[in-house]
Order: sequence, then structure tokens, then C-alpha cells
Amino acid sequence: MTAPTRKQMHLAAHFPGVNSTTVWTDPRSKSQIDFSSFEHLARTAERGRFDFFFLAEGLRLREHNGRIHDLDVVGRPESLTVLSALAAVTDRLGLAATVNTTFNEPYELARRLATLDHLSDGRAAWNVVTSSDAFTGENFRRGGYLDRADLPQALGSARTGGTPYTRAAEFVATARELWDTWTPDGTPRPFRHQGQHFTIEGEFTVPRSPQGHPVVIQAGDSAEGREFAASAADVTFTRHGTLEAGRTFYTDVKARLAKYGRHADDLKIMPGVTFVLGDSDAEAQESAAEIRRQQISPQNAILALEQVWGRDLSSYDPDGPLPEIDPDPDSGLVQGRVRIGDPLAVAARWRALSEAKGLSIRQTVIETTGRQSFIGSPETVASELIEFVSTGAADGFILVPHLTPGGLDDFVHRVVPLLQERGAFRSEYTGSTLRSHLGLADPVGKD
Repeated sequence: MTAPTRKQMHLAAHFPGVNSTTVWTDPRSKSQIDFSSFEHLARTAERGRFDFFFLAEGLRLREHNGRIHDLDVVGRPESLTVLSALAAVTDRLGLAATVNTTFNEPYELARRLATLDHLSDGRAAWNVVTSSDAFTGENFRRGGYLDRADLPQALGSARTGGTPYTRAAEFVATARELWDTWTPDGTPRPFRHQGQHFTIEGEFTVPRSPQGHPVVIQAGDSAEGREFAASAADVTFTRHGTLEAGRTFYTDVKARLAKYGRHADDLKIMPGVTFVLGDSDAEAQESAAEIRRQQISPQNAILALEQVWGRDLSSYDPDGPLPEIDPDPDSGLVQGRVRIGDPLAVAARWRALSEAKGLSIRQTVIETTGRQSFIGSPETVASELIEFVSTGAADGFILVPHLTPGGLDDFVHRVVPLLQERGAFRSEYTGSTLRSHLGLADPVGKD
């Protein structure tokens, strides 16, 4: 019996970090450093015919009240090195590294990404991020040297009046110029770039790679981030977990593509989502509630509260009411972590929710910071994923499991076959490069 024709879904696997998403105290949660952990999750994703494997990265150990925040990613190996090793133990899976444009240079990073593309036979991707905080910059020679106005939260923006993109956008454009200096027939040519942030010239040492340009991923929901995605990204990584919010974001970003001469299929919108499976919907909901209790321990509830309030609240009872005092908007209590929106506005929303439902500090944090997106039986989760894609809320999903490294196993075993049976996801890879998996055209090489 032939499966119905549906819009094809894209899937990616995010290697989880030690934070409030991961249940790091679970005995099944293993090392964040051992190569076997990365290999297990990558092999599982490839067995599920996923588009790519995604690594986040932090450039400094974040601090809370002067101490290392013990629920964060710490000691994670450098992404491109890990992915280079994974290229040897996978055949089709795309390999996506998060690399910061603030503390790298176009020539050096373009070489590393092109090298990964060669080593993997065309499976490299780059998640472009920036940093504007001097705390992170202290680890680098030029720490804090960029004005915050040049480093919007969302990577880059086209400024009013057609003025140049910010550093991140110029960085990406410069890297693409370097990748294009080699002709398709293997002839190197000199390059020269002169811009607001980079003035470089010379010769690029890496021949044109299998994809021409590694796939560019971007994360950012602000107006500037949406504009950057529409102008330059191949994939945008969002956090819109509800159907309505997803449709609104999807419609807005896709509508921006035309002014850059791009088509709707040139940019894939893939929200980061979590999932909890059970033999029934009720069982999954029960498991999800227990996972949230594990993710938000009493200690973590207070830490999450302090992140908003910017005050030492260690004397407060996690099972008691929210503080009556207001947040300190100028607090330096938390270093290396972006505070959650406007602290006063967030506190007001939390108080209103707490009062309306009679919630404690811990219960409020559980309800307001939850990232569980799809909860239910495999049949329910498969149907909801298909609905998102078929009704214009997403082109696919970046799955963030709560366990390392086996958190994806159940999804691949129980949900992927249903997606395949319903004609919503590939049963086999039809191409060898990440661009082919994503249905992206190869960049035109310059003669």
C-alpha cells in the first residue's frame, strides 16, 4: 500500500548539555566528554535517516553568584574537532558546529569549515552565533572590544538606509567569498575583502569543498535575526513550540525571502523541540511531569529565580511563595548567561501566574520554563509533528533529548517508522551531502 504524499519533514539531533533540559542525575545520563557519547547519538540519528547532528558550544563556564553554575555545559570539547571525528564513523549524517563569529576570524574559520566539508564528503554545517558580553570576552585577547550595537542578539541586521550588515553578517559573507575563490575546475584565485570589520587579502588554501559552501544555520527570533535568516541563512533554529506561534513565525520569515531574491524552499525553519513518549498519552504525560520535577530540582528552582531577579535568594523556600521584592535590572549576579527578557515584566507575569494558580517558587519555575514540546504515544507525537509541517508551522525539527546519549533511541525506534509509513519522512537517504538532504541548491561556483 503506497503511503500518502505529504510534505517531507526534516529532522536533526541536538546533543544535549548539562542544564535544566537534561536530567543529568539520571543514571542513564553518561559523559559529556567521552567520544562514545557523541558517537552513540550520531549513529542513532543516522540510523533514523536524520538530516544532521547539531553541537552547541560555550566559550566560558558561566557563573552564578561568583561560582560555576553546576547545571550548565562544562568541559565540552570543541565542536569542529568532535565533528571531524564523527565524520569517520558516519556516512550520510550532516555535521553542524556552533562557532562564534565574535572570537574567530573569517579566514581561519572558513578553512576549518571547508576542511570538515572535505573530510565528511559534503556534510558540514555552521551554526552562526555572536557574543557581546565582556565576561566571555575575558577569555580572548580582544575581549569586550565590540560595541553592543554591533552585536545584536540575533547575529546581524540590515541597518536602516541600506548601510552594511553588522560583524556577524559580514563575517558570513566574507567566508563565502573565500569559499568561492577556488573555481569548480580547481583553480585558486587571490581574494581581497575590504569592509567595516574585515580588511583581508591573500589566497585561500583549501580547494572548493563538495558542497561549495557549508550549510549556514542561524538562531534568533528578533526582527534582526529574522532578517538575517531571510537574507543569508539556509536553516533557522527557533524556539516556537506551539502551533500558533510556529505558524506566525514561519509566515513572517518566509515572507521576507523575496526581497533577497530567494524562494520559500531556500530557508528551512526548524524549531528546537523536546519530546516524551509513553505507551499511552496518559503515561507520557505522567513521565513528562516527573522529568520536569527532575529537571527543576529545589536548588535549580532557586537558581532560575535568581536569574530573573538578579538577587541572592538562597534563603527562600523553593516550596514557598515568590519574593515580594522586585528584581534588580542591573544585577551582575549571573555572568555569561542572557537574562530572561525584561526582569520586571517577567517577574510580574510569574507573580500573576503564581497567584492565580496558587503555585510555589518551584511550581512556578516548572510551569514557566518548560520546554517539553511533544508529549504522548508514538502515534500522537507523529501526528502532531506532521501537523506542524503540513500546516505551515515548521519545515522540520531539531530534537533535544533529555538524556545523553541514549535519549534519541526511543524516538528513532518508535516514531520515525510511523513518519515513514505516513509518507512524511524519508525511508532512505537519496543524496550524499547535507544540502541534498535539506533540498538546498548548491551554490553556483564562480569561473
